[in-house]
Amino acid sequence: MAEIVTIARPYAEAVFRLAKEKGALDQWSGMLEYLAAVAQDSQMQDCINDPNVTPAKLEALFLSIASGKLDDMGSNLVRELVHNGRLSVLPEISVLYESLKAEEGGMLEARVTSAYPMTKAQIGDLVKKLEAKFKKKVEASADVDPELIGGVRIVIGDDVIDASVRGKLQAMAFALTR
Repeated sequence: MAEIVTIARPYAEAVFRLAKEKGALDQWSGMLEYLAAVAQDSQMQDCINDPNVTPAKLEALFLSIASGKLDDMGSNLVRELVHNGRLSVLPEISVLYESLKAEEGGMLEARVTSAYPMTKAQIGDLVKKLEAKFKKKVEASADVDPELIGGVRIVIGDDVIDASVRGKLQAMAFALTR
């Protein structure tokens, strides 16, 4: 996951700077949300991952699907991503862009992943602690990943707080192999 974030971050930051400069933050939110949805479609994923589909065909297909939903700059982003073989990171670019936009407004977005479903009260308590730590308003979304075994993993921007059993076991394994 960190690898995808590393690839997507420069694109998200460039789009954010451009959108802020042009006063089009909300417009870009809509475009990126739409592009991410198209990129996540299973048939589009098949095309993106098919080595027989040339970049030119992929670009034409993607732009034809997004016709009327993108301005010139949005089309240029698609062309750049196709040219660099990065179309599959569009969903992460959208997520990072929204994080940058929220941070600009004084809000942080937290992705909380737990081994078991969390109650609203538990999420509320966690949000209060995160707000105290980061000194900003925090909006949290919760996911469940049974592979964590227990505990939680929190991602806020570049910060990762891994208090999961799986994370602790991986850290222990790493320490023992050194």
